This record gives sequence, C-alpha cells and structure tokens, in this order.
Amino acid sequence: MRIGYGEDAHRLIEGRPLVLGGVAIPSERGPLAHSDGDALLHALTDALLAAIAWDDIGALFPDDAPENKNRPSQDFLHAARERVEAAGYRVAQVSAAVILDRPKLGPYRDPIRASVAELLGLSPDRVGLTFKTSEGLAPDHVQVRAVALLLPLDQL
Repeated sequence: MRIGYGEDAHRLIEGRPLVLGGVAIPSERGPLAHSDGDALLHALTDALLAAIAWDDIGALFPDDAPENKNRPSQDFLHAARERVEAAGYRVAQVSAAVILDRPKLGPYRDPIRASVAELLGLSPDRVGLTFKTSEGLAPDHVQVRAVALLLPLDQL
C-alpha cells in the first residue's frame, strides 16, 4: 500500500468562480489562480503523485504555460490517476480537509463527494470530506489538505 499527502491554498478575490471538487459553489469570491483554482482537486492531485513518489502538480501542468490558463482541474487529477495506474496502483480511498470561512460548504458535501468519487472511480463512501473555518485567521483564502491511500492493482 502507498499513502500520499497533498496540500493547496489560494487567495480569494472578487469576480472569480469558486469550484471545489469539480462543483461550482455560489460565491462572490473565487481563487486567484492560473487554472480554475480548484484547491481540492489540486491537493488530491498532489496526494496521488506523492503516493507514487512522482513530481508535483506543477511539474505536470506549469502555471506559466498558456495552455493551462483557466484549465479545469479535473484534467490534473485525471493525469495523476493515470500515473498511479501506470505505476501498478489504484486509488482506494481519499480524505480531505477544506478550510474556508465562507461560504459554508456543508450543503455541498454530497455533490462534492460524488464528483470526487466519480473522478477517481470510487464509491462515495471512500471519499472523506471535512469542512473547517480558519476561525478568522485566513478569511480571504481557501486551503485544502488531502491524503490518498493506494493499493496494488492486483488487490482489486
């Protein structure tokens, strides 16, 4: 088995869409980012890559590459999943903590969990999500910490 850890954070600014786990969240502010800024998928991408001791998301999708401007983060997670499978593993479970003061994310837990599960080929009960606030320490940021558990493909 392999375990990987990933983390991502973005400053929130007016006029950008907020997307987490591939789900659009109604908000006046969204992440300042070169891609769509989906911090949840970015952290999960890094967790998958770390589990197979590969480079990070920036090595696959540099933020100075024009083709990555506003690119959907599903592309990043898909590429990481392909590398995991090419290395002889499959994603067995993921867990993430999303730190965001507002908007409140509780009403979006099930859609986010379902979206992440679909992207990773998991059942939703294998996607752990925790939502926290920064208690006012970082009200203009979104931050995500994620872990991924991989099992060998022959343990299907």
